[in-house]
Amino acid sequence: MKIHGSVCALVTPFGSDGALDLTAFGRLLDFQIAGGTQAVVVAGSTGEAHMLEHDEYDRLLAFAVERVAGRIPVIAGTGEAGTAKTVALTQRARVLGANAALVVAPYYVRPTQEGLRRHFLEVADHGGLPVILYNVPSRTACDLAPETTAVLRDHPAIIGIKEARADAERIQRSAELVRPDFVYLSGDDGTGGQAMLAGAGGVISVVANLAPKAFRALCDAATAGDRAATARCNAVLEPLVQALNCAPNPIAVKAGLPELGLGTAMPRLPLVELEQGPAREQLSKALATLASLADAA
Repeated sequence: MKIHGSVCALVTPFGSDGALDLTAFGRLLDFQIAGGTQAVVVAGSTGEAHMLEHDEYDRLLAFAVERVAGRIPVIAGTGEAGTAKTVALTQRARVLGANAALVVAPYYVRPTQEGLRRHFLEVADHGGLPVILYNVPSRTACDLAPETTAVLRDHPAIIGIKEARADAERIQRSAELVRPDFVYLSGDDGTGGQAMLAGAGGVISVVANLAPKAFRALCDAATAGDRAATARCNAVLEPLVQALNCAPNPIAVKAGLPELGLGTAMPRLPLVELEQGPAREQLSKALATLASLADAA
């Protein structure tokens, strides 16, 4: 199983009553496959994983596995603050048919590098799925150092890292970790092209929820090393990337779902819908521009 290129961190659609909307989720999955998305993440941070009840998590993941039907890998978000809970959720994702687990660094508890090393090794030893490490210090309050990742990548079940630090130094150090059995995936849409040109194998993307074809084009250009085409693709996507930065993920991307017929803008508390005003207008304009460019092509 190869995980590379355009990987969508799927949102979880909820109906106007706040209930899980699997019909809309099915439309979103179909939209991704038609747009060339090469793998999907279910119940990650963009999917409001921590707002899902246990049965909702199971239904969502099982639905995605059935809908995708082996055409692309399904990656389950299984990271929890505690190691035992993370192992248990990873085991559950395996039973539900996931191909790999995206395991975020434990949040809030602020483990040391040794704690992180032992945490991820426990998940790799006992979770039953290939593991993609996920480093996002802005949300977890801890930073998985490249030196620790270099040790962890020797475990045969640890197949890659989603690195959401977007500074040039971390991009370069992450790229240096790449080898045939270990992939570096950017976790930042704005610098994903730069990361792929440096050696990343792809991007786990939020913007791909709304623009899978355009994001696939970016990934194809950047992983091929075509700097001119990468710059053109970045220029096309930049207005949408900027529009989605107006609120914490996934508030803004969910606001774009109704415009594409993919669900409601409803998140779950403590997240709230994007307010009417300049931010929504910017998002609508960016989506309309992308649509017109696609029609012209």
